[in-house]
Amino acid sequence: MKILIVGCGNVGAALAEQLSSEGHDITVIDTRQKLVESVSVSCDALGIVGNGASFQVQSEAGVDEADLIVAVTGSDELNLLCCLIAKKSGGCNTIARVSNPVYSEEIAYIKEELGLSMIINPQLAAAREMARTLKFPFAQKVDTFAKSRVELVVYRIEENSMLCGMKLKELPAKLRCDVLIPIVERGEEVIIPDGNFQLQARDDITIVSTQLKMIEFFKKLGKQTAATRDAMIIGGGRTSIYLAKQLLQMGVKVKIIERDSERCEFLNEMLPKAMIICADATEKDVLLEEGLLETGTFVANTNFDEENIMLTLFAKSLSKAKLITRVHRVSYDDIIEKLDLGSIIYPKYITAVNIIQYVRAMKNSLGSNIETMYRLNDNRVEALEFVIKEQSPVVGVPLSELNLKKNMIIGCITHKGKTTIAKGQSVIRVGDTVILITTQTGLHDIRDVVK
Repeated sequence: MKILIVGCGNVGAALAEQLSSEGHDITVIDTRQKLVESVSVSCDALGIVGNGASFQVQSEAGVDEADLIVAVTGSDELNLLCCLIAKKSGGCNTIARVSNPVYSEEIAYIKEELGLSMIINPQLAAAREMARTLKFPFAQKVDTFAKSRVELVVYRIEENSMLCGMKLKELPAKLRCDVLIPIVERGEEVIIPDGNFQLQARDDITIVSTQLKMIEFFKKLGKQTAATRDAMIIGGGRTSIYLAKQLLQMGVKVKIIERDSERCEFLNEMLPKAMIICADATEKDVLLEEGLLETGTFVANTNFDEENIMLTLFAKSLSKAKLITRVHRVSYDDIIEKLDLGSIIYPKYITAVNIIQYVRAMKNSLGSNIETMYRLNDNRVEALEFVIKEQSPVVGVPLSELNLKKNMIIGCITHKGKTTIAKGQSVIRVGDTVILITTQTGLHDIRDVVK
């Protein structure tokens, strides 16, 4: 597919890299020449320096032949204008980044009136992922499938855990829980294990099950399964506003520490039920005075990665709080992962995944659409939710008889609203929702899973 990307910031660069790796023809547009050159070279994409909202610039980029334009500049209004011009001149599909909370109540109206295919909000998406992780405070990552019927939880096995030394085939008998562990990350290695695989301390395991069975599983491990009671958020940006609104709706007490006095006044207007503290959170006495030692959740959410990492490490040294750290740049993600910063949120990856999901659905050819997609383990694993709309090679055949490609596992099947963990005798039917987990990234439809 031919795809134009307007904006070469963090989100645009990540998107160009991932879409290019999937074989799409990418053209990037930005007014900043250095960024255009950097992205075009690293992603083998055509780069154009200019205003993406200009008809002339879009024409030069080939908008009349494009399948999709994605506008992800830092200006919501410019993104909407880019998409409007592209829709009128080229007739292609359009995706706009709109992140201002002022527009949050009007997204559906804007999308319909401007004829947009999709609106993305990186800050809102990051806030939703942060809120999801609080469903299981001990987890590093929590995702949901099948309209929230199925949970995918990433959990690091601790020293002296009852899971240490246990083979996967022993789990049902020893814990009496219907869960599936389809991914294990051990050091630098990502494994899709078989029943004889033996778990070890510090393994990062991905667990798939329904919400109730997931809660039962962690209770047997002696883990707290109640949501956090309060949260301390450092930084009063847009992501913090979206996160605070979600937490307040969950009944969580929210405290935001922001150093800018004018921003604090704005936060007071936007979040009247939250406690806003005007102070510099990099001063450790401020954190201690505001209750760091007692807080249930600590969210480092400033605009500076170094500050977020430092704040989280300080909180970790003194508190037992659930830790969430937002990181914008991923150049040193291998080092960051080793610092044990709790749940690490990469907003630009979240946004890119949402768009890639849409692009793959556009390419779908068999009638089995990708409903949901998550990238795990540093993008080395994908968890995909397919809706089976037509007959296909996987329909009506017991899973034990399917000739699946290597490093793939079907995790759950939802049939007529009932979700079950997939077993050898399970059968996929038309209308079912299927969750597939694989290290073979780039799948577009369900037929890709069969040899």
